Amino acid sequence: MEVGDIDGVESIWNGFDFTYILSILLGVIPSLLCITLHELSHGLVAYWLGDDTAKSRGRLTLNPIKHLDPVGLLMMLVFHVGWAKPVPVNMYKFKNPKQGMAVTALAGPGSNLLIALVFMLLYGAAYVPLGMSAVGSYFLQMIQLTAIMSIGLAVFNLIPIPPLDGSKVLFSLLRDEDYYKLMRYERYGGIIMLVLVATGVLGRPLNYLIDLIYSGLIPLAQAACDAVVYLFYL
Repeated sequence: MEVGDIDGVESIWNGFDFTYILSILLGVIPSLLCITLHELSHGLVAYWLGDDTAKSRGRLTLNPIKHLDPVGLLMMLVFHVGWAKPVPVNMYKFKNPKQGMAVTALAGPGSNLLIALVFMLLYGAAYVPLGMSAVGSYFLQMIQLTAIMSIGLAVFNLIPIPPLDGSKVLFSLLRDEDYYKLMRYERYGGIIMLVLVATGVLGRPLNYLIDLIYSGLIPLAQAACDAVVYLFYL
């Protein structure tokens, strides 16, 4: 390799935007955490209601690989909303199939809102100590991103389009014959969902709801931050 070649490599290296790559990497762990706990919550609630399908198929696990959907993860990293590989649920094992399905569906978004609450409190508590160093700031950013992504996952999954959780809650209000008829078309909802996300049609309303929930959690983060400052820095 000649000197000119080395200069060319250095030019490419120096001009490369590593902050973008870092932002993607910082989003991987929050995405996997939010997705894994979302699907695990579905499986656990279904199991408590009498359906052991998820357990028998090895889906009651914290292993993110078991829950990973590559396209859904990509959407999480790019748009901060996405999905995972659905946990298998046999609604006929519930005492009340429609009601059991609705409760199981709500468990996923509910867990994400709880995660967002916990991580916003953690963000507030860690804001001062982690913000004092460059490395700590990256961890702080990851904590904040986990809360935002978790809110996004909850809001997105409450959209009443099959196979998202919101559709199962909405369909549970229908007559039995209408419910089972609509559930047969669930697989086509995935195509609609992908188109809506990719074209940005859902962007504005989703961002509005995410910002609204996030803003509502900021006072809790501020309270946690104030408590840490009072206890350790005054």
